Amino acid sequence: MQVTYWAEHAWLGASVEPGVAVDVTDGRITAVRTDVPAPPPGAVALRGLTLPGLANSHSHAFHRALRGVVQAAPDSTLPGLANAHSHAGSPPPARSASRAPDSFWTWRNVMYGIADRLTPENYFALARAAYAEMALAGITCVGEFHYLHHAPGGTPYSDPNAMGEALMAAAADAGIRITLLDTAYLSAGIGDGRSGEAPNPHQLRFSDGTAAAWAERVSALKPAGPHAHIGAAVHSVRAVPAAELSTVADWAAEREAPLHVHLSEQTAENDACHAAHGRTPTRLLADHGVLGPRTTAVHATHLTDEDISLLGGSRTGICMCPTTERDLADGIGPAVALQRAGSPLSLGSDSHAVIDLFEEARAMELDERLRTRTRGHWTAAALLRAATADGHASLGWDEAGRIEPGALADFTTVALDSVRTAGPPARLGAETAVFAATGADVRHTVVGGRHVVRDGVHQLVPDVPRALADSIAALSG
Repeated sequence: MQVTYWAEHAWLGASVEPGVAVDVTDGRITAVRTDVPAPPPGAVALRGLTLPGLANSHSHAFHRALRGVVQAAPDSTLPGLANAHSHAGSPPPARSASRAPDSFWTWRNVMYGIADRLTPENYFALARAAYAEMALAGITCVGEFHYLHHAPGGTPYSDPNAMGEALMAAAADAGIRITLLDTAYLSAGIGDGRSGEAPNPHQLRFSDGTAAAWAERVSALKPAGPHAHIGAAVHSVRAVPAAELSTVADWAAEREAPLHVHLSEQTAENDACHAAHGRTPTRLLADHGVLGPRTTAVHATHLTDEDISLLGGSRTGICMCPTTERDLADGIGPAVALQRAGSPLSLGSDSHAVIDLFEEARAMELDERLRTRTRGHWTAAALLRAATADGHASLGWDEAGRIEPGALADFTTVALDSVRTAGPPARLGAETAVFAATGADVRHTVVGGRHVVRDGVHQLVPDVPRALADSIAALSG
């Protein structure tokens, strides 16, 4: 299939150019022509600012059902979730019954209540709607950090990879690319450091028992089509005992697959790791071969100077998720220091408190301004690279995230005439996108040369709000 898209304005990595024609053949960009003042005959016009497609490097699709719920008191949550705090694995601090979850740990207990209700069928419906919401926000690729492998109680489905396959099918239906980061999650906590604590009842469905069993299962998981890649993840040093880490790292290395890991999101994780191993989680991962240029550490919030040197020196990527990190009161990670040390940065919406990569990019800079009381840590172009090219690279899609010949024809167009974006000159489109626009300003999303969102309307999922409402309501029955 051949098509030409004409962008009224396009960000080409170094600057915003007016009148850019992008020729596409079989889903890839074959030519980029600048100084084209009007749409060529037969071209599809994209009015506004066209950017490379955005990469959401860290997602837990089922967390979309938590939006709003975890801001409410327990008696206001979804039916049946009021007692989800039982079997928490880590005792939460005492709190008033009239208050919403007040820490990561109490939030996690509510999350377990949603996880307990998911099946391959209803998870497909929820993920399809969440991924369609991403497309509406200009996201063309998602990294799905997936650990809901088995039925509640830990019994494998007749197809052991039914849940992962449902997620890949959901991405296809929503029209976006996916890297399914199949996650090893074996224990409830570090314990004494030898074997880890046994999974609590909620976590049994996450666990394959051993890393070897995880590797056997995930080796049978195949990409569902050209829109899908398979990667690996270590949930955290809490959830994968030290002796099992190298098995996961070796599996990813043998396949040259992306490897992601939650790292030092909470100080409690650091304290437990020191008690069991006498070292930080970052040092533990380094000692077991987890770090490296195909690895992405998610959050990396509470780090020592040595941790930063280990991550940067190994070229381990860092995925920052500012809206989740502030929603859960996690803290502000040392993103500036990490990038200076050599770690490329990417962005994720994680728990989907909002799905908006412009907000994630903006928040990374603004959070750093709050922390340091100085401005200008990243340029708008640098923040867009984190949301595009570097995000795609973290997910194994090196051929995406750029508008140039040979790249995948994945791009998104932001309106420059909304109440948020009107006024600045078009040459400042990158600054306008990062510091003023929201996902609501996305007018077009193109994936593989196909219009997935046109004029703000999803072309494959007719009513995304209804799909979200229905799929979330189905979890409360």
